[in-house]
Amino acid sequence: MAETLPVHAPFRLAPLPWCPEPLTSAAARPLHGAATFQKGKRMNGSKPAVRPARPFFSSGPCAKRPGRTPEAISGALLGRSHRSAAGKAKLKEAIDRTHALLGLPADFRVAIVPASDTGAVEMAMWNLLGPRPVDVFAWESFGQDWVTDTIKQLKLEGHAYSAPYGELPELRLPKDHDAVFVWNGTTSGVRVPDGDWISTDREGITICDATSAAFAMELPWHKLDAVTFSWQKALGGEAAHGMLVLSPRAIERIQTHTPAWPMPKIFRLVKNGQLIEGAFVGETLNTPSMLAVEDYLDTLGWAESIGGLPALIARSQASFRALSKWVRHSKWVDFLARDPSCRSNTSVCLEIIDPAFTRLDEQAQRATVKRFVGMLEEEQAAYDVGGHANAPPGLRVWCGATVNSSDIEALTPWLDWAWAQIWLHA
Repeated sequence: MAETLPVHAPFRLAPLPWCPEPLTSAAARPLHGAATFQKGKRMNGSKPAVRPARPFFSSGPCAKRPGRTPEAISGALLGRSHRSAAGKAKLKEAIDRTHALLGLPADFRVAIVPASDTGAVEMAMWNLLGPRPVDVFAWESFGQDWVTDTIKQLKLEGHAYSAPYGELPELRLPKDHDAVFVWNGTTSGVRVPDGDWISTDREGITICDATSAAFAMELPWHKLDAVTFSWQKALGGEAAHGMLVLSPRAIERIQTHTPAWPMPKIFRLVKNGQLIEGAFVGETLNTPSMLAVEDYLDTLGWAESIGGLPALIARSQASFRALSKWVRHSKWVDFLARDPSCRSNTSVCLEIIDPAFTRLDEQAQRATVKRFVGMLEEEQAAYDVGGHANAPPGLRVWCGATVNSSDIEALTPWLDWAWAQIWLHA
């Protein structure tokens, strides 16, 4: 059954050009060169009768918020300087509303930084690491990137705790060590279950890559000192802009620690030993896209209008439950994350357990997944549901807050249909 979303002006749901009904409906859209999908009617052959109204399941950039139209960003400050009073006001508004929506402690600071989440993580690492031994926890490709940065690039005294895809390493942190880790493994579907392993009286600082967790999972802010994310993930914003959240402890470290390595201009948060305050009030370190800023502000408004962070988390969990119900009854897929307490509710990664697939070599498995994904895209039933290139061959379905659970429910019969077609025509 289609999910009905609360409507709050000015976020009125409107049809997209190729969708004949409002986006609150999972009603069918016509396919190019194929029979028309109609509510309650079955298509040619054994294809499902209904497909997702919004078949966007990419894990980044992610689906736009429901009901978004181009008019939502008509107020973008185009052709104006981001350093004008109006430009800085827009940027500060984005910072302030992010702070409020996440429910950050009052003394935490937020900055808009270059180069998406990757830039934000590396900015934190280059500014904060060095005074103490550092432990890096990695169980998927992005965590391994932070291992490379720590050990090979910054050449720090550190230790890497690693685990294969689908598992978590032992989470153990001496309180006098610094730590770098992802909260949610975007490419493995494995998340940190909680922050109990981090001491509240720690002496070191924690750097947390939360790009696919922010706005979709509860984060223990009192355990985290530098937290990063991008606009393109859980809120479905545009790429290239990152967010850096700093605790008072992180700010103290930045102001008292002088890194031993050169500091690129776009990483510099300190001048003459003092925090560059402008970075935290909208005076960005480089030129942002004001079009992307307007898009982010629009999505923040939608998030506020539906009930804020609790509503965002609830929407993500509803989609995850819908997908989980299907997985439990499936004979050909299972969660890549074996431990239910560590399963991501956003970047849900699935392994294919069909013996006809598992007996193939990796090259053939990847070719099969590519064909499967292409079939769904050709039918306009699902976009971008293949696993990450660095992950084991499999599937990945985004269940973040901007996805409707009704679309997940409409997706799963298509997954079964496409898998059957793969072997029917093998």
